Amino acid sequence: MDRREIAALLAYIGRLDPRSIRTDEGEARDQLAQWHELLGDVPMATPHGWDARVAARQHYRASPYQIQPADVVRPWESYRRNRLALHSDPTPSADPDDQPAWTAELVSTRRAVAAGIAQPAQARAITSSQEEINPRLQARLDQIGSCIPPAARATLAPFRPARAAREAAVAQGLPDVLSVRCEWCLAPVGEPCRRRRIGPNGGVRAITPRATPHPGRLDLAAQQAQHTEQAQQPALA
Repeated sequence: MDRREIAALLAYIGRLDPRSIRTDEGEARDQLAQWHELLGDVPMATPHGWDARVAARQHYRASPYQIQPADVVRPWESYRRNRLALHSDPTPSADPDDQPAWTAELVSTRRAVAAGIAQPAQARAITSSQEEINPRLQARLDQIGSCIPPAARATLAPFRPARAAREAAVAQGLPDVLSVRCEWCLAPVGEPCRRRRIGPNGGVRAITPRATPHPGRLDLAAQQAQHTEQAQQPALA
């Protein structure tokens, strides 16, 4: 805020709380200089939700004390943090080989989001189950059945054999093996079974993921699927 905006803010605060009004010219000048020094980097308002007058009004709605510059700065810093928390850096348009330009574009975008000039790029919201999916995105997912196109999934299969085997089994109507914990290697739900390499001294040298699950895990997954199906039959009947 410049000095004129600070003066307008102080005039607004004076209407809310006459105690803040300075009738002496010297005191009014000192008050204006103090607030300008502390709020010079805080905007009066932004296109996306921030308004210093709203922060002042909220202060008097919750507190009987006279407002101080910090009572405006704190909501502003909270506003900045919240917007950056919602922001996911989009891919810059700059050449990736031009590192200074790439970094400068990222920094510029973050500053615009934090300052309330631009809206956060909420890429996380697309895959979050807690957010409502865009209708166009949902239609696309319904069409292809997955956020990963089939051609890309086939290309990735050699590089993630455990996931490829899981998807193939589910596609054939077999139980999802990774939906249960492996009692042999203690692999948790959602993670592939593990192979332990034993060293000459009997200690474990390394643990690597297996492309195929342990047989006991297959049996456990089949039992769980059977129990689930039996439990759902009365409800369907």
